[in-house]
Amino acid sequence: MKPKGFDYLKVGSVAEATHALEQGGEDARLIAGGMSLVPMLNFRLVEPSILIDISKIEERKYIKETNGMIEIGSATRQCELEKWPQTQSKLPLIAKALPVLGHYQTRARGTVCGSLVHADPSSELPLCLATLGGEVVLSSATGTRSLKAKEFQTGMLSVAKRSNEMVTAARYPIANPDAGYAFREMSQRHGDYAIVAVAAVVTADKIKLGIGGVADKPTVREWNMLDGSALEDALNAFAWDLGGYDDVHATSRYRRELVRRLGKNTIEEAKKCRS
Repeated sequence: MKPKGFDYLKVGSVAEATHALEQGGEDARLIAGGMSLVPMLNFRLVEPSILIDISKIEERKYIKETNGMIEIGSATRQCELEKWPQTQSKLPLIAKALPVLGHYQTRARGTVCGSLVHADPSSELPLCLATLGGEVVLSSATGTRSLKAKEFQTGMLSVAKRSNEMVTAARYPIANPDAGYAFREMSQRHGDYAIVAVAAVVTADKIKLGIGGVADKPTVREWNMLDGSALEDALNAFAWDLGGYDDVHATSRYRRELVRRLGKNTIEEAKKCRS
């Protein structure tokens, strides 16, 4: 299939983009990398009247440290974050997640913020945002606001972005030097969307575990330090709370088992990273 006809506008600033969104209303859509949007256009899952291209907004191409967080502009591609010299030290969880995020060719086009806005429940960057407690910055013609991950992520392919707003930046907290970080996922092939993805952050007395691919959005659970059967019981309860679903890739039972096993292995890996 091919997309339904639409107008195309390439903008050079956030002000131009937000003005176009204001004029276009509910039928306007933004495109940066297009890795998710273009297939949706081709299948006519979305039918915008105007497509606003923000990929050339130079002011939004940056990675910088601000107030204890790493801020990533909305035109920054995933490969640029992957190659950033400080990703491993400042954002170790994301450094571990990026290599399994699609293929290099898709990371060379896809943007960090675009992945967050698309909000696929199996996607790696939204899971990291939720697990780390990050936030996004949204701008419109009338102002700017920021939302924590738990406020921004509302459901499957759904976020709390108004039709006249664009995400202008994502902010991930800088790594705690006393914490261990680990990321694992199970997919049919390397580069496929995860059947289940797991992100873990472990400190001296806390375990935080994020799960993607089971519920309709990334889900995070935090416990005091657990080991052995106590950890297994907590993971089993988490798996049942998530429920899961059956599709062509896996059953709900298999997804729950991945939560238990991948969850435990990922937590153990994060513990070792503290050593």
